[in-house]
Amino acid sequence: MATDLRTRLQAGAVLCDGAMGTLLYSKGIFINRCYDELNLSQPDLIRNIHHDYLQAGAEVVETNTFGANSFRLGKHGCVDRLADINRMGARVAREAAKSFDALVAGAVGPLGVRIEPLGKIALEEARSAFREQIQALDEEGVDLIILETFGYLEELHQALLAAREVNPKLPVVAQVTIDEDGNCLDGSSPEHYGPQLQEWGADVVGCNCSVGPVAMLDAMERVRAVTTVPLSAQPNAGMPRNVEGRNIYLCSPEYMANYAEKFVGVGVTLVGGCCGTTPEHIHAMKSQLAVSKSRVQRFKTATAPVAHPVEPVPLKERSKLGRKIAEGEFVTMVEIVPPKGIDAAREVEGAKFLKSVGIDAVNIPDSPRASARMGNQALCLLVAQQVGIEPILHYTCRDRNVLGIQSDLLGASAIGINNLICITGDPPRMGDYPDATAVFDVDSIGLVNIVHNLNRGLDIGGNPIGTATRFVIAVGANPGADNIDEELRRFEYKVEAGAEIVVTQPVFDLRLLEQFLKKIEHCRIPLVAGIWPLTSARNAEFMKNELRVSIPDEIIARMVKANTADAARAEGVAIARDMLSAARHMVQGAQIAAPFGRYSCAVDVLEALGTAAKGGA
Repeated sequence: MATDLRTRLQAGAVLCDGAMGTLLYSKGIFINRCYDELNLSQPDLIRNIHHDYLQAGAEVVETNTFGANSFRLGKHGCVDRLADINRMGARVAREAAKSFDALVAGAVGPLGVRIEPLGKIALEEARSAFREQIQALDEEGVDLIILETFGYLEELHQALLAAREVNPKLPVVAQVTIDEDGNCLDGSSPEHYGPQLQEWGADVVGCNCSVGPVAMLDAMERVRAVTTVPLSAQPNAGMPRNVEGRNIYLCSPEYMANYAEKFVGVGVTLVGGCCGTTPEHIHAMKSQLAVSKSRVQRFKTATAPVAHPVEPVPLKERSKLGRKIAEGEFVTMVEIVPPKGIDAAREVEGAKFLKSVGIDAVNIPDSPRASARMGNQALCLLVAQQVGIEPILHYTCRDRNVLGIQSDLLGASAIGINNLICITGDPPRMGDYPDATAVFDVDSIGLVNIVHNLNRGLDIGGNPIGTATRFVIAVGANPGADNIDEELRRFEYKVEAGAEIVVTQPVFDLRLLEQFLKKIEHCRIPLVAGIWPLTSARNAEFMKNELRVSIPDEIIARMVKANTADAARAEGVAIARDMLSAARHMVQGAQIAAPFGRYSCAVDVLEALGTAAKGGA
């Protein structure tokens, strides 16, 4: 090849190709097929699409390998052919380009799974997957790598690192996908992701997919103001419209060509198209650029706003609960479950009673067992305003994506709810509406990362939010988990992410609690023991066999011997008292359940500490 990408970009604008998936779909390839596998089963089809783009004037063609990584291919049963799919993708593109003075770009897209800190896939695991794909593309001799349609900067960072590890000399184009405001899916603004990608070593920085030319042009103007590296822009042919069940992109070739010139006018040097663009669009763009007298401007380095995290507010200043934890005092919490309707009078009265007997805080779960109940944030507000006792908001990942999570948390902070327990949440199949759709954009580990960032004044994209939140961050743990090694691994991740308190599942086996405490000694944070006063033998059997709570046989036997309802409740309280008294010297607090809203029952348990006043509710 006479010239490489870097040299061509110095000479002027370079035209990339358009969509691959759009054309495959138009040729009768259903969307449930593995498009990357077509490199092996239908190479002529892929070769002809490349040829059509080259004939239209494209100077760079992307390989048909956008999803050819181990995670995406695994969903189609093709992971064992990963290297062959990528190599053949590069080979077919090279064969098409041999008669043209064109470059072949290895296309690499996101993994299709969440990586840490918001997901379960470790950074090294993600980087290894990218490295495996890029290695195959490099071995087949691609001229550059295009990392495209990334919504999360940390994942794009791992792909960039992998590309550099494979071949430090290979040019890399790093492109994010954006919304109408120019922000990534993780909330990163152009003023953030532009300089960040440049700092990470991308040869070209840009955007592709998601939006049409107008929104992307606005974003590129903002990126250009804070970067000095070459820029790329590959917009969709407008926003798709659903016409008789098919997504149709309505931007005409002439419209796309007009915006190609505008992109070059603001300093973009690598221009192309994404979803909805065809060889006709690329041909029009080529003609427009050929007659245009626009020249790439040279820009001075601008000063970009840099997001510096702030030091979180000290734990003891965030809430009364935080103060007691920070000062080593023993804390008491009682759970109040939200009502199934809109009348929270009973719950508010229960909170008043609990405050009167000296309970530190009420713990309000989020639709426990995936049941439909009043939103717990609303009940937290009612309790705080009408009672004056501090609420602890259970916050789950089940029902919200990362944007909704951030919005909820900012709202909670604004109304003064500062105590959180971050949990993954029960799946809908366990509850009253098993057909409800779960979200689980992140799990509890990712949630803790989000909250920790908010406490440092940063949103999920690393952008400043102004005043930092003041959340006390608690998490859950199960000392009696069946797979205790996995439970410990996840606990370590939670602490690393920023957890400050851990609240356990109900403790019925002191031996398991002692073992758990020994195993977390290297990452110990204040621990609050969950205490549950059993109400009957049936209740005990349900918790042991269906909720998988570790309950020793002798506890079950004690409940069986209690042959009346009153005797069973009294025995359940006695067992809970025994657990609390035995665990008192090992933990920094107790969370007491109040089965069926019997708050006096919880207080009876706490009398084992000699700190709760006697009363009734």
